Amino acid sequence: MASRSFSLCVAFVAIASTTTVAAEVKEVSSSKLQVQLPQSLKRDGGYDHREALFGMPPYGGSIEQKVYYADADLCDSAMDYSRGGFPTRPVDESGDMMESWKAPFILMVDRGVCTFVKKARNAQKLGAAAMIIADSTCLCAYKDTCKSDDNAAAICEANEPIMADDGSGADVTIPSYLMFKQDADPIKEQLKKNVNVRMKMSWAIPQPDSVVNYSLWTSPSEILSRSIQKEFRHIAKALGEHAKFTPHMFVYDGVVAGCQSEGQNQCYTMCTNNGKYCATDPDDDLDEGISGADVVKESLRRLCIWKEYGADGVGMEWWDYVNEFLYRCDTDDYFMNESCVKDCMDRSGVEYEKIELCMQDAGGLEGDVANTILDKEISAKEVEGVVILPSLFVNNAPLRGAPKSAELFEAICAGFADGYEPHTCKKCNGCDDLAKCVSTGHCPGAVDSMDTVSFPVFVGTLAGVILCFGIGGIVQWQRSQRQMRTQVRGIMAEYMPIDSKTTVESVGIPDDDDYDDLHVEIS
Repeated sequence: MASRSFSLCVAFVAIASTTTVAAEVKEVSSSKLQVQLPQSLKRDGGYDHREALFGMPPYGGSIEQKVYYADADLCDSAMDYSRGGFPTRPVDESGDMMESWKAPFILMVDRGVCTFVKKARNAQKLGAAAMIIADSTCLCAYKDTCKSDDNAAAICEANEPIMADDGSGADVTIPSYLMFKQDADPIKEQLKKNVNVRMKMSWAIPQPDSVVNYSLWTSPSEILSRSIQKEFRHIAKALGEHAKFTPHMFVYDGVVAGCQSEGQNQCYTMCTNNGKYCATDPDDDLDEGISGADVVKESLRRLCIWKEYGADGVGMEWWDYVNEFLYRCDTDDYFMNESCVKDCMDRSGVEYEKIELCMQDAGGLEGDVANTILDKEISAKEVEGVVILPSLFVNNAPLRGAPKSAELFEAICAGFADGYEPHTCKKCNGCDDLAKCVSTGHCPGAVDSMDTVSFPVFVGTLAGVILCFGIGGIVQWQRSQRQMRTQVRGIMAEYMPIDSKTTVESVGIPDDDDYDDLHVEIS
């Protein structure tokens, strides 16, 4: 029971707003934050900030509005914060409180203790066009220029906070930034003095070219992206060298999570390497079924398959192996069955011995030993701020929610510069039957598709059919005329006196050429 409680604690820590990463402070180039008024706060190049992994930024656009400071953390969804904060406003008609914030506006709030998503959702309900979170604790990297509040829990914070989605951010549409304390404090001071502050938040479109890079963060136990893992391999093959794929496996650092203490694994079957590398138990049963350690092992195996076979950026062997594994081995009985795994590799063209050697050369999964491949994945996860699975990136731009194959394909095609779109994008982007379009090279029902007929072909075919029926009608008419002449001759011959000198012609029965003028009545 204690270990299950720990699992829940780890999950909670992973999504809390206080989540941090062991990454160096880095510049953000995809977005910009600048103060327009007052001019004294304006900085060359703008303010350092971090962008949220939720919301819907207007890429290629900007938001420039008046700023209000809530003087609160916006953690109480039931409170109307719009009647407080700075700059102060005149009282309303009731005379009891200030007027509400007048939309549109950018709202600055304190970091506080609730999740970033909750703050953004409450700011959105209050009418904010965007939100800026002012950090309350200094980063140790800025300890010489930043002073923490007297009531701060720590003198400085070693790691940057991640503005991660807590899993409920699908309804949040406003964009959000986080400002570091040493930058946010001067702006808050001006707002508290009732100085009008105007800020601009802008977002750049990732620069496209002839090659699009896309990546998927998942794990062998994650189910939301399985449709992509099963279906997208044909699309990846069709895109070929025009789109470079990189798979990532989500493994968390057991040392940071507290799974390793005095060199011992404190998280039981959730971790490998004496608690260094861990994964959530898929069935929440540490005694039976698939364990977190099993997930870590399969993650390492897939990373090795990509390392050995993914140099071209397509890695069909990786796609084929994952597809085979999901079909044959994704059960409690076969998940870690080596015979099943080997069979999947054989069917996918993957050498079992080569992958086993890769896993061992990286450090293996036994003992208190570092694994270089898993360490690299943990570092990449922290730098990119990945918390929610699955996470998809196209040209480093995150795709919100859990996109399907068609949505991922559309995003990849949108990432190409004009004139560099591959044939597959030109023919299949927006096609209702994407899988068939990719396999045949044309969209079923499209004008230029072999499944449809162009107007000239339709008219020509129709004219041909009419001509054929017309010729057939004429032939049939002539045939019926000949039959009728033959019958008339036979009837008249029965009633004529027969002698040696009498012929049919002598009694006036016309031949075929004269039959058109003959009218015979029989009563």
